[in-house]
Amino acid sequence: MYKIIDGKEVSSFIKSRVKEEVAVLGEKGIKSTLAVIIVGDDPASRVYVNNKKRACEATGIVSREYAMTQETTEAELLELISRLNEEKEVNGILCQLPLPRHIDEKKVIDAINPEKDVDVFSEVNVGKMWIGDYDVASCTPKGVIELLDYYGIALEGKNCVIIGRSNIVGKPMASLLLEKNATVTICHSRTADLSFFTRNADVIIAAVGRKRFVTADMVKDGAVVIDVGINRDENGKLCGDVDFENVKEKCSFITPVPGGCGPMTIAVLMKNTLAVTKKQNNV
Repeated sequence: MYKIIDGKEVSSFIKSRVKEEVAVLGEKGIKSTLAVIIVGDDPASRVYVNNKKRACEATGIVSREYAMTQETTEAELLELISRLNEEKEVNGILCQLPLPRHIDEKKVIDAINPEKDVDVFSEVNVGKMWIGDYDVASCTPKGVIELLDYYGIALEGKNCVIIGRSNIVGKPMASLLLEKNATVTICHSRTADLSFFTRNADVIIAAVGRKRFVTADMVKDGAVVIDVGINRDENGKLCGDVDFENVKEKCSFITPVPGGCGPMTIAVLMKNTLAVTKKQNNV
């Protein structure tokens, strides 16, 4: 019998802990402040930014939004980031992606002070993750680890297969699993005989961005399946990278979409903002 991994429950737990620590900092006269930059009017980006603002309100973190028009130049955006880097009152900075095509995302990510990079996209912070010497970890991969830890799912010695090699999920996910002493395989669009790898996996983490891509015949009995994907099906309904209804019967644990990994990304963002605030204030 499979068990649902409830991301809403785990994210609420994490945010409650963050709220407690933020309150303790407040008693010492320390505020935790997150600056969120959004460029343009992409509807999905607006939803994500609003969700982050609500999470800040729930945890006591001060949220500052910097909304810039679609016509904003790369130079103007970089100038804003430079100012926020210098502001002592600002502890964390994130720039909502994607950016308009005329702006170089890599330049923008690299412009954020690594000590304020709460998304953990910068080369410096990604490098720190890979050598295991870090204060904050990439939000979505760390959210997956938090889910597994909360449900007592041991990773040591387990065969873990990641489907997807993005810089945001797949690659940093591998580093965190290795830190847990898992054996890690990263599969991708060029992988030959993908099912060979997934059928031998104790844990499958799907982050490929294709609706219901992972089917029941790709999963061994008793596997843990983590679905990071967020897609729309033919009816416009949210669904993941996993064929949930058919795969669930073969699993020991599985995440739903929505309500699985999604809430965890923002919960870890709050946790990261708290962590950088504490470090900047030597707490």
